[in-house]
Amino acid sequence: MTLESILFIVFAAVGLASALLLVTRRNPIISALYLILNFFALAGLYLTLHAQFIAVIQILVYAGAIMVLFVFVIMLLNLRDERSLREGLSWKKVFAAGVSFGLLMEVIYILMTSASGMTELLPAKATEIGTVEAIGSRLFTRFLFPFEVTSVLLTAAIVGAILLAKKKLD
Repeated sequence: MTLESILFIVFAAVGLASALLLVTRRNPIISALYLILNFFALAGLYLTLHAQFIAVIQILVYAGAIMVLFVFVIMLLNLRDERSLREGLSWKKVFAAGVSFGLLMEVIYILMTSASGMTELLPAKATEIGTVEAIGSRLFTRFLFPFEVTSVLLTAAIVGAILLAKKKLD
């Protein structure tokens, strides 16, 4: 086993454990912290797959900006009484457990049957596709016009949001 394979397994295990802890915790702030850990584990998986740009964007956008919004919403909701959120055993939970078990069995079946196909090597250019340099060169050469149109649309949306907010304040 190579170091890359070992890191992939470690990041996958951390991702799975943090995802399980995310959905089993009762405190929403603790769940948000496990979600941040899951985002970092996913970024590590992207790095082992030679997708550096996606890994950096994963950390900047999701672990940074999106988590600030999640924590802000949690603070706005101000969930004090957690007893009203608890439910007993219902048919929805039994159905969800059955679907989860079925999906787990499918994943195990796929991993068991495709173990022989995992030894295929990637082409030489595959490691260069996910780099920041490759994405930047494609973005500013072949996709320059759609990139500029998107920036103009986002600027118009920001100006429109400011004008709408200003009218409500006046």
